[in-house]
Amino acid sequence: MARKIVAGNWKMNLNLAEGAALVKAANDYLNANPVKHIDVIVAPPAHQLVQTVKLATNTKLSTVAQNMAAHENGAYTGEISASMLVDAGVELVIVGHSERREIFGEDDALLEQKLHKALEHGLYPIFCVGETLEQRKAGEHFKHIENQLQAGLSKFAADQLPQIIIAYEPIWAIGTGETASNEQAQEMHAFIRKHLATISNAAVADEVSILYGGSVKPANARGLFGQPDIDGGLIGGASIQIDSFLELIKIGEDILR
Repeated sequence: MARKIVAGNWKMNLNLAEGAALVKAANDYLNANPVKHIDVIVAPPAHQLVQTVKLATNTKLSTVAQNMAAHENGAYTGEISASMLVDAGVELVIVGHSERREIFGEDDALLEQKLHKALEHGLYPIFCVGETLEQRKAGEHFKHIENQLQAGLSKFAADQLPQIIIAYEPIWAIGTGETASNEQAQEMHAFIRKHLATISNAAVADEVSILYGGSVKPANARGLFGQPDIDGGLIGGASIQIDSFLELIKIGEDILR
């Protein structure tokens, strides 16, 4: 069975004090309200990773890095390596977020290298895929997602795939206030799981967590999390507000099974 996850991606937001307050609130909430069905993940900016790891003492609260270099070490100013993330106590890393693909030009070949490097160091990658509004309107969204999955995952063995978390990001629904309907989200999640079965097999595909990453908030989370192939959310703006993030944790525990 796939791991159920509520993940907050802070992006380039929150200072040290704000980040500490959010992590402490999540940690205290989980201590007072033990969850059985979900794992909670926070992705702070790089300068807060060590602080977050130290504050996130509840076993259900994990720290994820927002990015990672494909290189082991060397003259790569501004980068952070997988071994450095492990040294900081990080457990997971986001790979291929749409903003990394679109703004920073990260292509499929580079992202495949990052996925291999993450697993080599025992990190769980959250591998992001998603289509633009133009691709969806042109009816190219399924083929585009298939190409991203094939390019990123086709060289992994069956026992490696469940270590990779997939996050489906309809790019047209990130930061726009738009959200895919429950039916649209479920349709794409089911398509992703079906394609994973062609890369490996159906049993392995059922073990892979597939998260929805398009403007999840308390108002729409119940409907999205209630879909059979949605295993949780990769949440942006709602994850940097303490009240909304705690509400999403509660909804996740109530709905995700």
